[in-house]
Amino acid sequence: MALYYRDDVVQVTSESIRVGGLAVAIADVTYVWHAKGRTTLAVRGRVLGRGVLVLLLSLPPLVAVVCALSLAWSVPDRGWVPVLITLAALVVLALALTPFLEIPLGWLDRSYERGNRVHELWVQAHGREVLLLRTPDALRFGQIYRAVQRAIEQQGDRR
Repeated sequence: MALYYRDDVVQVTSESIRVGGLAVAIADVTYVWHAKGRTTLAVRGRVLGRGVLVLLLSLPPLVAVVCALSLAWSVPDRGWVPVLITLAALVVLALALTPFLEIPLGWLDRSYERGNRVHELWVQAHGREVLLLRTPDALRFGQIYRAVQRAIEQQGDRR
């Protein structure tokens, strides 16, 4: 028996697909497909959170540009030396803070990996259509769907 995928809820082997308490033998599966399910509150929250994060990441550079322009505008009043020193200090500060962008950018990456819709995995077994899995996690869904495909392909090669 080959194991193609396993997590807390789902297990896909060369013999069966187990999701929670439901088990479907690979030999009984005649057709597999996926569908887009209804959007859940978690998915809407993820998309909203992504928008807020993009806004928060976009504001500091915009504020920096406005500050730099106002400093450049004030050159006749203050002189070049204080303005250039201030701009140089701000550039050094921005470069020092750049590594800290890794954390929110990682959150943004993971939110895109998880997707923005609910995915459903369906199989046809014994003439019945069975919903095996419904998840808003696109990365996990893709891994499970590919594991099911591999299991069925291997089953077809044995026949």
